[in-house]
Amino acid sequence: MTDAPEPADLSPEDAKLVTLARATRVRARAEEGAAVRDLDGRTYAAASVRLEHLGLSALEACVAMAVASAAAGLEAAVVLTDTGADVVPDLGAVTDLAGAGVAVLVGDPAGKIHTRTTT
Repeated sequence: MTDAPEPADLSPEDAKLVTLARATRVRARAEEGAAVRDLDGRTYAAASVRLEHLGLSALEACVAMAVASAAAGLEAAVVLTDTGADVVPDLGAVTDLAGAGVAVLVGDPAGKIHTRTTT
């Protein structure tokens, strides 16, 4: 983990992922919101899913959407959650699809990024 960028330090593409993740989390009234960008520049946003027979983190739901849309890999991901700055979400699904080197930004529900990491 490294120091997180200030919002002004985010590229326009990463700022878009933050906006998508935040809006999706709020709309779904979910614990988490996430957004990913695939290698073609397409974006996918999802909220965490908590059903009796199905549980997905927001990031897992995004990866599932990307896979279902035939994405060849991922370029970046954003996860917004209130778990705190010391907790990095499980990146297993991102690694399964895209391998090592995918930039992942983690922030609070308001969209303030506190952690930058990679798969």
